[in-house]
Amino acid sequence: MKNNSRSAGHYFRKVLNASLAMPRSAKRLIILIADALAFPAALIAAVWLKADGVIGDQNSLLMAAGLATVVGVGAFAALGVYHSVLRFLSLRDAFAIFSGVVLAAVAATFVGDLTDNAAISYGTGAIFVSCGLMSLGGMRLVARHLFNLLIDGGAQPLIIYGAGDSGRTTSLALAPSRKFRAVAFVDDKVSLQGTRIGGMKVYAPSELQNLLKRHPGASVLLALSAASRARRQEVLNSLAPLGVHVRSLPNLSEVLAGRARVDDIRELDTSDLLGRVPVAPVTSLFQACVHEKSVLVTGAGGSIGSEICRQVLNNGPKRLVLFELSELALYNLERELREKCEVEGIKVELVPLLGNVQHRGRLRAALQAYGVQTVYHAAAYKHVPIVENNVVEGIENNVLGTWAAAEVALEEGVELFMLVSTDKAVNPTNVMGATKRAAEMVLQGLQQRSTKTRFAMVRFGNVLASSGSVVPLFQEQIRRGGPVTVTHPDVIRYFMTIREAAQLVIQASAMAQGGDVFVLDMGQPVRIVELARRMIGLMGHTVRDAANPNGDIEIQFMGLRPAEKLYEELLIGKNVSGTQHPMIMRAIEHMLPWTTVQPVLNRMVEAVRDGDTSRALQLVQGLVVEYRPNLAVHDLLWNAIAANRSSDGKVKALPARKSKRAGDAPT
Repeated sequence: MKNNSRSAGHYFRKVLNASLAMPRSAKRLIILIADALAFPAALIAAVWLKADGVIGDQNSLLMAAGLATVVGVGAFAALGVYHSVLRFLSLRDAFAIFSGVVLAAVAATFVGDLTDNAAISYGTGAIFVSCGLMSLGGMRLVARHLFNLLIDGGAQPLIIYGAGDSGRTTSLALAPSRKFRAVAFVDDKVSLQGTRIGGMKVYAPSELQNLLKRHPGASVLLALSAASRARRQEVLNSLAPLGVHVRSLPNLSEVLAGRARVDDIRELDTSDLLGRVPVAPVTSLFQACVHEKSVLVTGAGGSIGSEICRQVLNNGPKRLVLFELSELALYNLERELREKCEVEGIKVELVPLLGNVQHRGRLRAALQAYGVQTVYHAAAYKHVPIVENNVVEGIENNVLGTWAAAEVALEEGVELFMLVSTDKAVNPTNVMGATKRAAEMVLQGLQQRSTKTRFAMVRFGNVLASSGSVVPLFQEQIRRGGPVTVTHPDVIRYFMTIREAAQLVIQASAMAQGGDVFVLDMGQPVRIVELARRMIGLMGHTVRDAANPNGDIEIQFMGLRPAEKLYEELLIGKNVSGTQHPMIMRAIEHMLPWTTVQPVLNRMVEAVRDGDTSRALQLVQGLVVEYRPNLAVHDLLWNAIAANRSSDGKVKALPARKSKRAGDAPT
């Protein structure tokens, strides 16, 4: 019997799937035929019930049934019943069906009066309406229920946390989804608890654990768009012990810009992982260097550069020049920003330019052609292990590239040149940090030559969800089932969201006087292992360790990478003062005169050209006295070239370099 029932169920499911896959026109034809049979059947049933089985004149009954069918089906067609999707029947559809059945009843009783058939009376018409609604409406409800069962069978259950406007809108948007299905609301408002919204009950948060047992595999969807960051953190902290997968909705700005839909369910927002409460921007600072200005962003397609572009666009620039080396990154960013301008009605000239900041001629032409007043310099190599193995290119891009871009800006009279720096520039132990500190020294030196251009830099820690950040790496590892890899159990880092970092960079630029080193308040440092544990829990898993050997995901410690610190610093020394913004500080740090910096840079150009890694690192140390280079650091390419030296000491294959000065355009 069980096998028979299973085979019948399987066959029935196949029929439903085939029905769903049918063309829309075929589905309408089937429904129309069903209605054409249901109308006369309802009239015959009404006559039989009213007259205790006495049908009377059969000819007049057939005439009444025919007219009722024509009128009923015609009314359904006119009222749009056949254009409605069965799975999403609404109150309007119900009213249309009721209207069609009533008109069919009027037509039937008209024939009864005309033929003096007492069996088709007004009482019969009333019963006909009841029978018609039961048959015509009932078969639609049954069909909807069967199709929803089929769809819901493969959909993941979602418990929506928040029964406000956002939650109700989300539940409606999820109705056509075959991936997710909403099963309940949870809300802490007592007035909503126990009520029903869209057929789903609203529960108290205390009942969440029972709901999870009732709906195995359910996720919790945060629909708290109006809630404060602190309130969201309270909710997340209450969910953490439950081991439930927590998801979130896209930001409203993404929906408006067309980059997301209301029903896009995604992993928890990275800002929720951090738990910090961002400070609202100071409008006057936000617009000072941007509003009605011609702005150029180098490295525009990167994580920070692209967010700076978005924030600049929000503050009414006259022109925004996107200067980017990667063609794909530039294409994606331009497309996104143009869609944003179209959706939000932003009037701005967008200029996508392919270019390398080391090519002075290209950058100079861009500054001249577009009258650039403000430059945000975000172009840099920033991945510590990669730069550690590509020393020459790291120095050339981060130090000499910054020199080239900044000197061109100085020569062209740009008003502001703002460098995006890093906390790894403080007492650096790796090549990347040392090159960023050297870039800071270059700007401070150039400031001594400048009468118009203000050079400044802003230093901050890691940004969540940027390329190379631990957050997307951990998410990928958790989705694969682990393990999650952490370098050291005691490693800590400062974190900030990309959006907040970009906003603070722009606001800091408004306070630049020349040679400033701005430091962002990164809040409390975060232990990476605790971040990993939090992410594992909020993605619906448990940590497998000595205390919980049956957990889902293991955390493995891989050891610190070469030149990596246990913790990062933001200041060199203690000399720091506040600014107009509570989260932006101004650091007073030592600097070198340009007469000292320039000769070092010239020698650095030669060392880079010759691929002399040790000499190049020593020259970086000449600018960054805190740096103690590991002269055993290996540049993969130049070591390979050195390994191929012939017996007479000459290099067999040396890349040709025509440029004699960093950043010169090729001739």
